[in-house]
Amino acid sequence: MKLKIKQKILMEHLNYVIKGISSKNLIPILNCIKFDLTDEGLYLMSTDNEIAIKTFIDKDKIDNIEEKGEVVISGKYIYDIIRKLGNEVINIEEVIDSQILITTQTSSFKLNCNNVTEFPNLDLEFSKNPIVINQQLFKKTINQTIFATSTQESRPVLTGINFKIKEGNLVCTATDSYRLACKEIKLNDKEIGDTDIIVPARNLIEVVKLLNNDDDDMEIHIFSNKVIFRFNSITIMTRLINGSYPDTTKLIPEDFSLIVKVNLNNFYNAIDRASLLTNEEEKNIIKLETKDDFLIISSNIPEIGNVEEKVELLEKVDNNIKIAFSSKYMMDAIKVFEGSDIALKFNGEIKPIIIDDTEGSNLIQLILPIRTY
Repeated sequence: MKLKIKQKILMEHLNYVIKGISSKNLIPILNCIKFDLTDEGLYLMSTDNEIAIKTFIDKDKIDNIEEKGEVVISGKYIYDIIRKLGNEVINIEEVIDSQILITTQTSSFKLNCNNVTEFPNLDLEFSKNPIVINQQLFKKTINQTIFATSTQESRPVLTGINFKIKEGNLVCTATDSYRLACKEIKLNDKEIGDTDIIVPARNLIEVVKLLNNDDDDMEIHIFSNKVIFRFNSITIMTRLINGSYPDTTKLIPEDFSLIVKVNLNNFYNAIDRASLLTNEEEKNIIKLETKDDFLIISSNIPEIGNVEEKVELLEKVDNNIKIAFSSKYMMDAIKVFEGSDIALKFNGEIKPIIIDDTEGSNLIQLILPIRTY
């Protein structure tokens, strides 16, 4: 393998594939990046066996392809070397004794290569009928739900987001059993078959990091044991979580005994200030009650002090409620809404709190209350 390429172009793509390498992996080959130089261009690949990333640099962006070939190089060292070089043309050449030579006008490095045959065969196939979705919309949907996934490995299915497709609608659901986030998207292709999979949250985080903020589309290819995301020049494969995701549809009632509407920013800021006098040992408890035309938000640490905040209701209500919840969970839930107002829906002090907006975004948040009253 022998080529010349600008540092900036190579570094851009190394930034993609480096995310497929885990620093905790004890298998040496899984800490490497594979370079595959063809007549079409340069492919870079990485995997930790849970996630795989492949990116492509077209030949038009490469200064010179002199000799095709494949090499497998330590991801950390090739990444750090290219990153530290200046924005100039880099020469990369495979030399004898399984080494690669990296040179510029003023720098020269030799790196040992790994055995190409030991690198995992990445089965990055594509389905005939992928889901096509706007990158910004997908990114927003993941950000509006992923925080509610569990970090406890004792229940693996809750450490991912449930992707469920039915009748042309994609529903993304996340829960850690104390809170729930659910977003529904109408797909353009109504012929896509029903799907029910669980995608690891940690891998979705890496996908979202690589998405553009423009209006380009992406493809989602779903298989029985994996899902492949394809966008721009990047292909990402992630394994799925085995198991059945709990049926959360019954958790969200259709009728409520009390619905209050408030300005999102005013409510968030009041919770934020009240949370200053909470502590994690007591689950950051905030108390909320309706009184006249206001929400009264309060918290108390006996050895330090207490706080009370008032938030004006946007509409008068006939009933009143007293309820307590985690300030952290509430702030996580409401900050992902984009509208100016939100609705808080109650069915008593021990029933889940449902939060949605007034603009029909098909985003629902649920928080379990904490019994204190």
